[in-house]
Formats: sequence, structure tokens, C-alpha cells
Amino acid sequence: MSKTIKGKVFVLDDNIDTDQIIPAEYLTLVPSKPDEYEKLGSYAMIGLPDRYDRFIAEGESKTIYAIIVAGENFGCGSSREHAPIALGAAGLEAVVAQSYARIFFRNCTATGELYPWESVERLIDNFKTGEEATIDFDRNLIINETTGLTFALKSLGDVRPVIDAGGLFDYARQTGMIPTRV
Repeated sequence: MSKTIKGKVFVLDDNIDTDQIIPAEYLTLVPSKPDEYEKLGSYAMIGLPDRYDRFIAEGESKTIYAIIVAGENFGCGSSREHAPIALGAAGLEAVVAQSYARIFFRNCTATGELYPWESVERLIDNFKTGEEATIDFDRNLIINETTGLTFALKSLGDVRPVIDAGGLFDYARQTGMIPTRV
């Protein structure tokens, strides 16, 4: 199945940790409750330093960005599943990073909230926040639509069908690994 993600890019440096993605004070929100899931999303990236633009505009609950382009070690820090859930609830579809904290990558897959693409080269100097980009799943590419530059991404491999299904449990149900809910 051919797939692309198109939209505005939000650019971040190295070592963006889970406290910056969703500070601990918001971990009391329960993502399985629809109203709390939405509220969790409204706080995504609120812990970023002031040098960054706002990820979610004042008074809004969703972000205008579809893709984060980041440096090394994205999602480092705690093992909180709330981090990818908050980003997904905010409307983000993918993160393209030079590398990930292993637990964040695993939580993206398990929750099915985000596609965690790994770049072949460092990209944060080739994108600016607000530029338009396209991720081409079939060709493993990200295209900066503003500059016309194209960059290779590492394949998602076996992670893609799990995220396509909506997460680990949905994938297991769809493939018959566990019984379907009645």
C-alpha cells in the first residue's frame, strides 16, 4: 500500500527528552479516556526551552506540524508511553530523527501513535520549522518541498505494519496472534 505523509516540519536539536515532550505533571492524564487523550495532546512539547517556536499555538489543542525533524537521541529520558501518545494526540504523524532512545522508538511502535523514521544523515541543518515536507514510505525518502532537497531514510521494516495497524495489540488481533474482541 502506497503511503505518504505531507505537512509542515518542526525542527529540534539533539537529546530531546521525554520531560520536554510531555512534562511529568501531565502524566496523571489517562490516554485511554478520550477527553484526557485530547488534553494530553494539547500539552505536547510544552517542556521545550524558550528558544523553540511553540509546537501548539496558544489557545489551540492541535499542532499545525505533521513531522518533527530532530537530531540524535530523540525521546531520551524516562520510559513513559505518554511521550509518543501526546505527540500523536496533538496531531503529529511522524518523527524523523538521526537516532532514538530505544524505549521511545519501542513506545512509538507499541502505541501505534507515530512513525519513528531514522535518517541516514543529519537533517536538522537542511530543514527549518514551518517548511513543507513529504515522507515517501515506498521509497524511504523525505523531501523538503520548500528547497526541493531529498534525503534517504532507513526502512521502517517490520515496524511499519504494526504502526499501520494502530499498535501492537491491534496488530496482534489483525494477524490472529490474539483473539479479536467481541
